[in-house]
Amino acid sequence: MIAFLLLAMAAEPGWPAVENYAVDLLQRYIRIESVNPPADSRQAAAFFEAELRRAGLEPRRFAAAAAPEKVNLLVRLKGRDPKKKPLLLLNHFDVVPVDRAAWGAVNPFGGEIKDGAIWGRGALDMKGIGIMHLVSLIQLKRLGIVPARDIVMLTTPDEETNGTHGIVWMADNHFKEIDAEYVLDEGGMGTRDVFSPGKLVFGVAVGEKVVVWVRIRAKGTAGHGSQPIAGNANLRLLRAVENALNAPEGAKPNPVVEAMRHALGGQFAGNKYVNAIQRNTLSLTTLRAGVGDPPKVNVIPSNAEATLDCRLLPGVNVAEFLSEMRARINDPQVTVELINDPADPGASRSDTPLFAAIGAAIRKYHPGAVVTPILVPHGTDSVKLRKRGMTAYGFTPMILDLATAGTMHSDQERIPEAEFRKGLRILFEVLKSDF
Repeated sequence: MIAFLLLAMAAEPGWPAVENYAVDLLQRYIRIESVNPPADSRQAAAFFEAELRRAGLEPRRFAAAAAPEKVNLLVRLKGRDPKKKPLLLLNHFDVVPVDRAAWGAVNPFGGEIKDGAIWGRGALDMKGIGIMHLVSLIQLKRLGIVPARDIVMLTTPDEETNGTHGIVWMADNHFKEIDAEYVLDEGGMGTRDVFSPGKLVFGVAVGEKVVVWVRIRAKGTAGHGSQPIAGNANLRLLRAVENALNAPEGAKPNPVVEAMRHALGGQFAGNKYVNAIQRNTLSLTTLRAGVGDPPKVNVIPSNAEATLDCRLLPGVNVAEFLSEMRARINDPQVTVELINDPADPGASRSDTPLFAAIGAAIRKYHPGAVVTPILVPHGTDSVKLRKRGMTAYGFTPMILDLATAGTMHSDQERIPEAEFRKGLRILFEVLKSDF
């Protein structure tokens, strides 16, 4: 065992060539327009499959009979200890649509390198991390490094539409293939400005905000716009939304937020990302009212509605949250309706050998960096696996500034090339660790 560990520690890829290979793969992967909808992942799956087979690995395809174009690709690298449950590397083929005109001179599916960054839809969410997973697994295989436990990589077709034919379908139909102790997924990042000003912090996501979507409907009296009436549904709705958004701060501190606060010495940066992970948030997202198409300006409608995208800290009682919202609105002509199925599996523990290995790998390349568990304000596939008892971490081994991190789903999506190259080394260090 000692001899094997020494061999594994000594074995290193020829990094300049491997990094060039990975950059080329990412550029080619971005050029595959795996947009969701329709989430047709066959071309992207074939791309991954070819690289894995060339390295001597044996990927397998899984797809529902009703949606054969939505291919899940799974590959397993056997580990030393069959008694240990695997590590699952989870990433997704699909990307969100683009407004090509808004990208200007940049081709959103060009994968071009410009101003030191790799540009294109999916570079950040999450084709860049997918290529890191792929290349790291290939390097372990080519160097003959047998990891501490099996490493399974699953790439899914429709994370951007709640994983219906991806992680949800795999968990329901092929759970034995993906059952793992640990999961590494998207989320978190290294940064010098997002979490705490002037301090290099790597946030590893251990949980995420609970998605609560609400529809508020107001009823009123219809009439002619020339004669104002007190029972105007639009006015009721505006008052109701204002009162709904005026939610008090939660009294109970969240343990992950408090752990992060302690790691940062109590000083958070002031930006929308950090604000969102510290508290419950409510955003007004849609307003609908009017009669006719287009709506008539001189008709007061009898109904009006709005939707709120609410993101709650783990552990907040959804029923109580909605009850308090109804009490604030306090109008019998207004209804508050939950329109999704919130999932709150809680946060994963951070006192694990894998979390320690992540911290050690980061500090090898970034001495003095603060490594802390965090929550993320957006959703990932990890929530589905935390519900099934897995310890899931969102791990992006790159340093991003606030502006670059904010390009996810935007018309300027990109990642720094130098950070992508260094991130490969950090992830490889984690995967060859004895955790």
